[in-house]
Amino acid sequence: MQVKVVDYRAADAAEQFTRSLHETGFGVLSNHPIQQSLVEKIYADWLAFFNGDEKAPYAFSPETQDGWFSTEISETAKGHTQKDIKEYFHIYPWGRIPPQLKADAMSYYKQANQLAAELLSWVEKYTPPEIARHYREPLSNMIKDSRQTLLRVLRYPPLTGKEPAGSIRAAAHGDINLLTILPAANEPGLQVQGKDGSWHDVPCDFGTLTINIGDMLQEASQGYYPSTQHRVMNPTGEGAKRSRVSLPLFLHPRPEVVLSDRYTADAYLQERLRELGVKM
Repeated sequence: MQVKVVDYRAADAAEQFTRSLHETGFGVLSNHPIQQSLVEKIYADWLAFFNGDEKAPYAFSPETQDGWFSTEISETAKGHTQKDIKEYFHIYPWGRIPPQLKADAMSYYKQANQLAAELLSWVEKYTPPEIARHYREPLSNMIKDSRQTLLRVLRYPPLTGKEPAGSIRAAAHGDINLLTILPAANEPGLQVQGKDGSWHDVPCDFGTLTINIGDMLQEASQGYYPSTQHRVMNPTGEGAKRSRVSLPLFLHPRPEVVLSDRYTADAYLQERLRELGVKM
């Protein structure tokens, strides 16, 4: 299984990138327009926030799903029984954000959203006509005026050796949304599952951008774009003593968007949140 690394500035970038998404569910972009200096600053500032004492007032809201999710209430991946070893903060433009971190977070949210919209237009352009006819509306229109797109700041804490048996930083899962935009984390660990069940490291050179298909786009495309299972493995050696920080943007359609005969975007989202154990 080969996840392609595509130069965003190449003349055939859109075609090569969408081919990788179709074949593997993943694609990696180099020379992309998101500012690496901003990503690194966000990593450093939010790591300090997670290590500090200011988190409690931002405890997550079950109704709005914004704010800080502690390791105790972290997700349990679908089909698994152990919670992931992580904490995270959900950022929406309308939600709660620590004031000292808001400007950078919103700057990144805007940059990543603009790029995500462009990449979604690439996907739409290179969808075969026999698949595209199943889209209930253009993909680019599905995200117009959406308030659901989520920026998640993730911290995987250093391992203590006392973790429950079988637990890992992020158990195998598929994302819920249309596309996920993910700058390379400060530490390795991301793996993608091949069609034969084997696991492969995702290219993660610092400064690259990983994009993967979510379940909603798989549903809308009749499976042409696969929502591939992926996971974050526990490090060993010195890496186990360090936190891993990542910054995925989950591109979501408006709630009323019809994905298929089976689901609207909201019905799909609510079902998955219940499966993850973060909503009753």
